[in-house]
Amino acid sequence: MNRLSWKVFFCSISILAACKEPKPMPETPDSPARAAEEEILTFQIDPGLEVQLVASEPLVESPVIIQFDERGRLWVVEMRGYMNDIDGSEEGQPVGSIAILEDTDGDGKMDHRIVYLDGLIMPRALGLFENGALVAENNALWVTEDLDGDWIADKKTLLDSTYAANGIPEHSDNGFVRNLDNWYYSAKSRLRYRLQDGEWIRDSTEFRGQWGITQDDQGRLIYNYNWSQLHGDLVPPNTFSRNKNHQANTGIDHGLTIDRRVYPIRSNLAVNRGYIPGTLDSTGRLLEFTSASAPTVYRASLLPQEYHGNMFVMENAGNLVKRNVIREEGVKLSAEDPNPGREFMASTDERFRPVYGTLGPDGGLYIADMYQGIVQHGSYMTDYLREQTLLRNLDQPGHMGRIWRIVPKGHSNFESVNLTDLSDEDLIFTLDHADGWYRDMSQRLLIERGGLSLVNLIEEFIREKSKTDLGRIHALWTLEGLGAVDPDFLLQSFGNSSNEVQRHILRILEKAAEKDEIVARELGKSLIAISPVQDESLALQAALTASVLQNPVKFDLLKSILEDFGSEALFRDAVMSSLEGDEFEFLTYLEKENFLEVQSEAKAIFLETLALAVVQGSDPDETASLLNFIASKSTHWSSEAVLSALAIQGSKAENQGKFWLDREPELFQFTEQNQQLTRAKNLFRWEGFSPEMESNNVLTLDAQSQVLFADGRQKYLTSCAGCHASNGGGVNRMGPPLVGSEWVTGDERRLALILLHGIEGPISVNGKEYDVPEILPVMPSHSTMDDGSIAAILTYIRNEWGNQAGPISPRLVGGTRHTSQGRVYPWSADELNAHISKLNQEKTKPNPKP
Repeated sequence: MNRLSWKVFFCSISILAACKEPKPMPETPDSPARAAEEEILTFQIDPGLEVQLVASEPLVESPVIIQFDERGRLWVVEMRGYMNDIDGSEEGQPVGSIAILEDTDGDGKMDHRIVYLDGLIMPRALGLFENGALVAENNALWVTEDLDGDWIADKKTLLDSTYAANGIPEHSDNGFVRNLDNWYYSAKSRLRYRLQDGEWIRDSTEFRGQWGITQDDQGRLIYNYNWSQLHGDLVPPNTFSRNKNHQANTGIDHGLTIDRRVYPIRSNLAVNRGYIPGTLDSTGRLLEFTSASAPTVYRASLLPQEYHGNMFVMENAGNLVKRNVIREEGVKLSAEDPNPGREFMASTDERFRPVYGTLGPDGGLYIADMYQGIVQHGSYMTDYLREQTLLRNLDQPGHMGRIWRIVPKGHSNFESVNLTDLSDEDLIFTLDHADGWYRDMSQRLLIERGGLSLVNLIEEFIREKSKTDLGRIHALWTLEGLGAVDPDFLLQSFGNSSNEVQRHILRILEKAAEKDEIVARELGKSLIAISPVQDESLALQAALTASVLQNPVKFDLLKSILEDFGSEALFRDAVMSSLEGDEFEFLTYLEKENFLEVQSEAKAIFLETLALAVVQGSDPDETASLLNFIASKSTHWSSEAVLSALAIQGSKAENQGKFWLDREPELFQFTEQNQQLTRAKNLFRWEGFSPEMESNNVLTLDAQSQVLFADGRQKYLTSCAGCHASNGGGVNRMGPPLVGSEWVTGDERRLALILLHGIEGPISVNGKEYDVPEILPVMPSHSTMDDGSIAAILTYIRNEWGNQAGPISPRLVGGTRHTSQGRVYPWSADELNAHISKLNQEKTKPNPKP
């Protein structure tokens, strides 16, 4: 081979080597603390992307929350007192800070630090506004402000002493996202806040998540729990809690995926439950999420198009970041891992602790890396974890931390951004920006600038100049935030807008329609004009907005939505949310409109839900009228549905004798042969009768279990009746019967494991084998449900339809969930029975002598 050929050969080899993705530095047995320049060599990242260092100690320490402000500066909440040693000895000390980091030379690395606020005890929340921030620390929420422009807080005012009051870092209010609707929402919280006319407003909201909260492009709130990686809201906040007579079981806290599997690239022996079989694989690597946190929606355009709308989840115990692709089908959202077996980002460094994510003005995905050995709070540290931590010297050193940026490989454009320099008109046009950060920030800044001069410009933008639906949506909510909603303008815009924009117009018009009958009437006309609504998402919002409409338009619209979409529990809950106080009248309306002529499972469930809300409303005349309804339709399917509602309410000790009747209804003279009637009878009292006077075997559960039983019925109707029928008799081609099933009344753990992981056929019930096509091939997992909801369903089905078995507690479900960690596939009947048999054998083994 001549010299030129050798040269070509070596050049080719060099090119191939350069194209090959470098492998991360291998893990080491001792898990040493590394400099940031060395830690970056431990990362695995998706092909075509790279990790860049943004900041490290001493510029930043123990970062737990990061947010960019309108000037392109990075605010960092530093929880410096968190578990810097095995005993967490600095937790009560005022060592925490909130810092503002800047890149002054444009090289992509932060080089300047302003301490906005220090002397903080365990800071845990940050919500930016015009010249300051909401800050949670020392078990309370504070409004902090910079009054002289040096970006050092001069004023600190207590806003809410109940925020994060319990003080446990893993289980207290945290986060803050300024949502599309102009409210600030937190994780692990039932509180929301809003700055309006210079005053902070506090309001209650639904409980959401554990650590970290964010939103997608439509303003849907996204959050998670340490054991379940992605949850979100399918309906706007506070809409499903409007009807105090109905408890919705859908819409809020929707689990986007049951996939809990993770794929670390190093061993993870120092996790809290590492001693439990199924937590780690044979190489010591974590099998499933144990500390999922801080979901982050990618709403930017810097990364390739396939990343837009993806949701990233931090898993600090597994030293990784999970990527999920989101599927939107009608009103439902679902998530899936696009690359099972390989994580989006992972490290071989045991101290890499991704705890929070955010998007920068450049479109990069920024990760807060706490970079320390201990991430489990001392309140929950097991003896096993303590031993592993000390063995691996993970208790020291503390006081470190990094911030990383993920961008396309070779990206080096770090132009400075300052939206405060933009004119009002330029800021309005920024609402059309492709990146969510710019839209969110522009909306907030316009509202903070205020002034009626903005209103005409924004309305013109909506009407003529905006090029995107997302731009129009942000402009609409900007008007709402300015308190400048013109109902006539919105009603005119409604007919000329896409379905996507129409949904937001309906939301914004609700407040005006509540106050003004003329607006409500015109809004009703607009909805009737597009009825029947074909688009699922628009129909869902129409069902919610119906709460402010007048009859007969309200009832006509809701009936139409029930006819078209009532087979879905989400729509039934939406209709119920708009009927507070009108439930009995709506039931009467449905009867007159022949809605009840044709029977269906969905109609029976809705009718029972409607009757249940009537009882919850506590009107004695309306409740008594339900008895007349049952008696008048004794042979009709609707009678059974209404009776079931009364029976469920009558099964709770607290409801015994709740309603006084003038005389004994004829209906109750034949209760001996009907358990449902006997339960329903417990709701009432009349002269010569009260439930306490009679001895019956209906209320066999204790008071706490009776509450679980009653709640379980509603959750069962939402999640289970579609396959097993409302009467537990099973549905052909869907699911086997639960009535008299040994799977239901047998071993408690076995039943809990079925709901947690699912089961596949064939399965034998009462001596009959069920398999495809008589039933579905697999009953899916319900693992995204919380322990209380699962316990309620199981307690209900074990004590209904003649089944008699003990209640199941949330604690048992939680324990079963922990001891079955690592299970990612549904059980087969034989496998599950063998598993339970093994557990029973282990339970009966004699304890070894000390």
